[in-house]
Amino acid sequence: MTTLALTGDSIIQRRLLSKTDPEVTPLYDLIRQADAAFTNLEVLPNDYRGDPALDSGGSHFGAPSWILDELVEAGFNLFATATNHSLDYSISGLEYALDQLDDRKLCHAGCGRNLEEARRVSYFTTPSATIGMVACASTFARGQQASRQTHAMQGRPGLNPLRVENIYQVLPEQLEQIKKIALDLGIEQLRRLDIDLGFGYEAPADVFPFNGMNFRAGDYPKYLQQANKQDLQEILLWVEEARRMSDIVLVSIHTHEIGEREEDPAELMTEFAYAAIDAGADVIVGHGPHVLRGLEIYKQKPIFHGLGNFIGQNELVQRLPADSYDWFRVDQSLTPGALYQQRTKDDLIGFPASPRYWQTVLPVCEFHDHELISLTIHPVSLGLGEARHRRGRPRLASGETASAILDHFSALSQPFGTKLVRNGETCHLAKSPTRYVSNGNLAYVQL
Repeated sequence: MTTLALTGDSIIQRRLLSKTDPEVTPLYDLIRQADAAFTNLEVLPNDYRGDPALDSGGSHFGAPSWILDELVEAGFNLFATATNHSLDYSISGLEYALDQLDDRKLCHAGCGRNLEEARRVSYFTTPSATIGMVACASTFARGQQASRQTHAMQGRPGLNPLRVENIYQVLPEQLEQIKKIALDLGIEQLRRLDIDLGFGYEAPADVFPFNGMNFRAGDYPKYLQQANKQDLQEILLWVEEARRMSDIVLVSIHTHEIGEREEDPAELMTEFAYAAIDAGADVIVGHGPHVLRGLEIYKQKPIFHGLGNFIGQNELVQRLPADSYDWFRVDQSLTPGALYQQRTKDDLIGFPASPRYWQTVLPVCEFHDHELISLTIHPVSLGLGEARHRRGRPRLASGETASAILDHFSALSQPFGTKLVRNGETCHLAKSPTRYVSNGNLAYVQL
């Protein structure tokens, strides 16, 4: 048997005190008890070195490199690095961060010094199983994706991309209006000129490009997000390799794309997750939008559409470049803490204004070979309501808070046909009705 603990985004800036703080220790003890534990590294452990990028992931998430040691002490040994913050300090900052990970001999996936390295599987071996991990991101700025090497030129360092092809479906009469606007403004003429000069390409026959957006006619308006086929096939190639060379295959995707609500995954996520499982993945871990999303079971494999924040210390970034001050339109004389305080209007907007960004779950999966035997869901609170420098520290939730988190996660999972059964202050998903007994009460869900 092999146990695998899973978390979402770790935005870590301070010491965790995972072995000495009695408030957080029980949670980290659960993580340390697992054979392997995964987290998404949402910050760049670069000691603030590198060149600050103009396009950050929303805020420049540099961090001291010792945060890696804190996470290792907390029990983590699987790190996804492909996020919209991977190149907050450009290529030089990413390369420094990769050196910090490699110097510590940590298992990490999702970024590399060229495209193949970013796409490759990273392996972690325990006494009971070898875990193969593939990580990618669908949310990133242009130029942050790694590029391939050729026989003549080196590749570009960056993240493992799953590019998104966006289609805006509109009514036929709306499409005619868009075409007229493009002609009246001269945008279409400039697009045609680029094609004539060899700098552009014809669009598919059913698509009309307008100012970087692709429109097509349909029966009803709809925003469609589809995975780039080349990226998808290249990622699946490495998922197949992981299946070939390990016992358990974990696939991580950092995606901010949304469905009808922020808690709903985009069709892109479902398309990718199904394809990855068909290629051999045993568990899909989604993260990125900083809110919980539901659990889906596909071919008896778990898909976590979004695990939200695990460590939420995004307000504690100690150094910010000038571009951050310009982006948030604040005075350059403000300290970083004062900048974030002004950004949230003293907690009236943004993450501090909503509990949903401060609640998550810790799933612990139990596998036999690569078959999921059981799954336990632990509710986790990040301490909203505490002082700014204290909140963001995860701890096991209890009482009414635990009930609210588990009820919320269960409700998010129900549209996928997933039923979670409460058992005290956890939920369980199991194949066998003899698997879990707590206080004499049986709790299970048949897959």
